[in-house]
Amino acid sequence: MENGNDHRHLKPRTRQFALRAIRVVEALPKTMAAQVIGRQLMRCALSVGANYRSASRARSKADFVSKMGLVEEEADECSYWLDMLVDANVVKKERLADLMTEAHEITAMVVASIRTARRRS
Repeated sequence: MENGNDHRHLKPRTRQFALRAIRVVEALPKTMAAQVIGRQLMRCALSVGANYRSASRARSKADFVSKMGLVEEEADECSYWLDMLVDANVVKKERLADLMTEAHEITAMVVASIRTARRRS
């Protein structure tokens, strides 16, 4: 359903985002707060790529928009959990800055893709 150039660009980007999030979570301290937040971050970071993959195989524009909505929610949720790691003083903001930027950029690209698909239908 999606433009091939966008697909080739966003698919590996969501995969790398998930892998980077895994590395962050694995390096978190073993405190209860860090582990709970880390599990939530890992769950939604992995869901970004998985749901994007599903969206790229959508059977209709409506299906694509619906599945991309899930990608948007999960990417935005990643931003929340990354902010929580910083706000709870678990990880310094500088250490997560690149991953936080990537979460925001992926969310923005997904929102733009949803808007484009809706305009075309």
